[in-house]
Amino acid sequence: MSEEKRLMKGNDAIGEAAVRAGCDAYFGYPITPQNELTAYMARYMLDSGRVFIQAESEISAMSMVYGAAAAGGRAMTSSSSPGISLKQEGISYASGADLPCVVVNVQRAGPGLGGISPAQGDYFQATRGGGHGDYYNIVLAPKSVQEAADLTYEAFDLAEKWRTPVIVLADGLIGQMMEGVVLPPARDPTKRPDRPWAAGGHAGVDRPNNHICSMILDPPALEASIRTRYARYEKIAKECSRSESVNVERAELVFVAYGTCARVCLGAIQLAKAEGIELGMVRPITLWPYPSAEIGRLAAAGKRFLAVEMSMGQMVQDVRLAVADSAGAGKAKVDFFGRCGGNVPSEEEVLACAKRLLAAAKVKAKAKA
Repeated sequence: MSEEKRLMKGNDAIGEAAVRAGCDAYFGYPITPQNELTAYMARYMLDSGRVFIQAESEISAMSMVYGAAAAGGRAMTSSSSPGISLKQEGISYASGADLPCVVVNVQRAGPGLGGISPAQGDYFQATRGGGHGDYYNIVLAPKSVQEAADLTYEAFDLAEKWRTPVIVLADGLIGQMMEGVVLPPARDPTKRPDRPWAAGGHAGVDRPNNHICSMILDPPALEASIRTRYARYEKIAKECSRSESVNVERAELVFVAYGTCARVCLGAIQLAKAEGIELGMVRPITLWPYPSAEIGRLAAAGKRFLAVEMSMGQMVQDVRLAVADSAGAGKAKVDFFGRCGGNVPSEEEVLACAKRLLAAAKVKAKAKA
């Protein structure tokens, strides 16, 4: 499977990228709108002699990921919003045991069973750990089928480098849409670096019989373990934070959006340009660690922000924190526009909101003068 370009659905591209990245074992359970991914892995993991199991539940699937990762395998699972909620205990266990794995969430509307249409209401769950205890996971947010493949491929490397679960946070539109994608080359699983931390003591593995566990009953020892992990998180924040900036220097107002909403904002920027209005965008690619430095830089320059989300407002809190930390609270204005329940904002809606904000700012400035 050499590098090539195909027309693929997002869910299929994620699956193919995982196979090419050397995923050894996939454990899943069906749920809309990511079912194509599970089906893809069922076919191609088995075709390549690797492990595929449709578990009896989402909880079981994540537990199997824990076991495969502890044994040193490249393990992955996927689901959609309520299914990810069921996996949270296992993700917390994997985080506490410093186990690398990849978890794909193709988001749908909630809370509860909600609907099957796309949404971005799982931001808090993904970026704040989601389960119990003190931990974070690296969170990657694709805006296209190409990025869905690229970030999934990269997620396995990031997970192993930092020994942590990595979340690929897509949404129903990214999972279901079809686009051209250049697929990465297949990796040779025999050429991976050793995993001296993984379980050993079994046939064909030259490793110590390591004890993999997240349970530490001695409070000082548990605190020391958590503090060591947080020192690693500080390194991740410095090395892994990533974003894309579009027309931010000339912009009168800067959108902040990820995933599908970033695509909508790009369209609004083009519509605005035709009217002589300069708008820009900061698109977080890593939702954790959040690209606060770029937002802070623009805040210090006096830019105004509009966070656009398919939720009632979650990422906007990180935008406000970035502004407050870098420029002083209130120095840069942060507004919010969102749709929820499975509704996707239109380019026209977003542009209209931006124009209202700019008009109000001009009236306020004129009144002060």
